[in-house]
Amino acid sequence: MFTPVIAAVISALHVLGIALSLGSVLARARALRAGDVVRAMAADNLWGLSALVMIDTGLMRAFGGLEKGTPFYLHSPMFHLKMGLLALVLVLEVWPMVTLLRWRSQRSRGQAPDISRMPLFARMSAVQCVVLTAMVFAATAMARGLGMG
Repeated sequence: MFTPVIAAVISALHVLGIALSLGSVLARARALRAGDVVRAMAADNLWGLSALVMIDTGLMRAFGGLEKGTPFYLHSPMFHLKMGLLALVLVLEVWPMVTLLRWRSQRSRGQAPDISRMPLFARMSAVQCVVLTAMVFAATAMARGLGMG
């Protein structure tokens, strides 16, 4: 069983993971818009790390016996909305992630990557920022029991 202190630390890490995710996706969008491959890859690395923190701590909070308990989350329409929004962020991430991995590989072999899709990936990252922000609103609504009837 987790102590309240551990639960509070995991909750804080979750919130920080969300904030860092939002900031890193925004930084990636800006770098992509500016045509800066190196900055885009650095921001993408931070985005990947922060997404892992956000998702891992979120799973711990929802299904690890912390705080409100699993039944609360599973019966909350706002939790389902938040998970749907997360799924949208992840679906939007597949193409840029695969492409940025390819760019890294090409750069390590001394090849110039095809950066023609940078503006598209910048727009996709901007959409992800909006969706991540909507997740925060869904989370605060969930925490207050909205939609629970």
